Amino acid sequence: MTPEEMKQRTKAFGLAVIKLVEQLPRTRSANIICNQLVDCATSVGANYRAACRARSKAEFTAKLGIVEEEADEAIYWLEVLIEAEMIQRVRVGNLLKEADELVAIVVASLNTVKKTRKTTTSKSVVRNPQS
Repeated sequence: MTPEEMKQRTKAFGLAVIKLVEQLPRTRSANIICNQLVDCATSVGANYRAACRARSKAEFTAKLGIVEEEADEAIYWLEVLIEAEMIQRVRVGNLLKEADELVAIVVASLNTVKKTRKTTTSKSVVRNPQS
């Protein structure tokens, strides 16, 4: 998946959550949960875009870590909506699946970055053959 495809996918996830939230009841607790859900779901795409513009590997890794956290948090809030019986699982099944996939993609990317960093670091270490 290209960065542009991932940008589109993360934006689509945020928009789908916004559309879902607009259909939920307007109770005090639903509003609080929905605010949290919209915040983290839209943050996934915003932070992925920021990661793509990172000025260093460290900044890239940090932003991707935020993407992972926010996508996982979206899963949490979707589960809360289900368990509080504010929505049926069947209505959010696709969103849960997408959030799971986004987390998996980001974790795989973070693992790749970490492997690359370890390989680069171990190659740049100067060893003293006399020690």
